Amino acid sequence: MEEIKQGWKKRISWLLIAITVVIVYKMLDNISGIQAWFGTLLTILKPFLIGLLIAYILFIPCRKIENALKKSKFKIISKKARGISVVTTYIMFIAVVIIIINCIFPILIDSVVELVSNIPNYYETLVNKYAELPEDSIFKSDMMQEKMQELTNIDIKQFLSINNEKIIEYVKNIINVFSGIFDVFVSIVVSVYILLQRSSIVKSLRRFSRAIFKKDTYEALDKYFTNANEVFFTFVTSQLLDAVIVGILTTVAMLILKVKYAPLLGFIIGLFNMIPYIGAIVAVAFGILVTFITGGFGKALVMAIVVIILQQIDANIINPKIIGSSLKTSPLLVLFSITIGGAYFGILGMFLAVPIAVVIKTILTDFVDSRNKIKDEEEKIEEKVE
Repeated sequence: MEEIKQGWKKRISWLLIAITVVIVYKMLDNISGIQAWFGTLLTILKPFLIGLLIAYILFIPCRKIENALKKSKFKIISKKARGISVVTTYIMFIAVVIIIINCIFPILIDSVVELVSNIPNYYETLVNKYAELPEDSIFKSDMMQEKMQELTNIDIKQFLSINNEKIIEYVKNIINVFSGIFDVFVSIVVSVYILLQRSSIVKSLRRFSRAIFKKDTYEALDKYFTNANEVFFTFVTSQLLDAVIVGILTTVAMLILKVKYAPLLGFIIGLFNMIPYIGAIVAVAFGILVTFITGGFGKALVMAIVVIILQQIDANIINPKIIGSSLKTSPLLVLFSITIGGAYFGILGMFLAVPIAVVIKTILTDFVDSRNKIKDEEEKIEEKVE
């Protein structure tokens, strides 16, 4: 009887393996269809994903307002603290969006339009200024001259026309996103529901995980999920806040220096500052180049000194105060993760590379520590036997 059972188990195992092989083969054979299916699925789920992202961003202010309301002497307010906190958070969020759309966007759009329209003139100015440099200048090295020759060979009108087409395409995509009134409505409803029911949602997910996984697996998943959530939440919210602070400080400093396109350059520096190390370097270099072309060497030098000082204040005072010590990791790991993330997933990959690397590092560190602990115990047992 036991042999019959074993025989049936082997047959079922081979059958499952054969079915798996067929499924994998069919998936690889119809990869374009699968990609289309996933694309359609993501399109359907987009409002829910956007709602989740909105709830994720608004969680901290919502929680702080709720905790403050719970301390109220009025029982009605303390009992309805969560609902009132969600309404208050959304009023603040909508007010900020309205201010950005009405006050900040017009200035940025005007700066972008003016900058793009003046690129041919700035391009000619840059080439002429390079030609005026003395022959023994470090910028007149063979490599730099070769790069400048490549630059002068660019058909700037064709370059601009291609970029304009891309800009128009991006604008159309943005318009299409915001024109989906239904999607926006669903996203808001989803985000409100998540903020209101966040405790029960997390509790349900934990109960579900506990029901289908073994105790050790469930505890490990719970631990790493909690850790990953803390890392991502700390990184995303702190980098966003830090970007706003750096952008405002840089814009104010450049306005005082009367740098042309100060709001646009401040916005770019603040935005790129969200990408550790590389983002700040690229944005500041771009700002210095634009200031050099539009205001000359002296203004570019002063602007560079002021912005670098602000970046150092941010790196050593502001950023550590906001983020704390939770994401402290090796600069080499940061640079490596940003490079890999950027190569495969672009700007978004560069931004999310650091928290993902921190989570992976935590998992690998725990794995190595547990394996070494087991080996140490095995070595102790062997020593006792000997």
